[in-house]
Amino acid sequence: MSSSALTHINERGEARMVDISAKDITSRLAVAEGYVSMAPSTLDLILEDKAQKGDVLAAARIAGIMAAKRTHELIPLCHALALNKVAVEFDAEREAGKLNVRATVKVDGKTGVEMEALTAVSVACLTVYDMCKAVDRGMVMSGIRVLEKAGGRSGHYRAAGEAEVR
Repeated sequence: MSSSALTHINERGEARMVDISAKDITSRLAVAEGYVSMAPSTLDLILEDKAQKGDVLAAARIAGIMAAKRTHELIPLCHALALNKVAVEFDAEREAGKLNVRATVKVDGKTGVEMEALTAVSVACLTVYDMCKAVDRGMVMSGIRVLEKAGGRSGHYRAAGEAEVR
């Protein structure tokens, strides 16, 4: 891929913030996911709300929402966005010891919200780790990716093999 195809690189190869001033405001959506793998007994503590630090899912949900709102402070070239919606949801695979994390982010704006969705998932996963590390230091965060994005000039994207998740 040439540097001209990278929107955050100028013609001299230097990092730059993309100029979005000429773009139209459109409704935009991004959905991201990730996983935290852990001992099944650790997942049981989370699901039964018996973790020593408190309600793991509530803390991770709030952390993910807060992180999405502050993405522009964490990722140097992201624009500050007034988000319309941030939802963080969890689904457990008890026998596998796997906690699935999904974030949906919406905005009416000039740029997409993929980074906000990815940041929400990442920080929610990190919060699960932080709240449970005393009982399971072997937890692994993985599979963080964009499942779907919609809106804007680049059009609709859906990860291969994924159903529409709006």
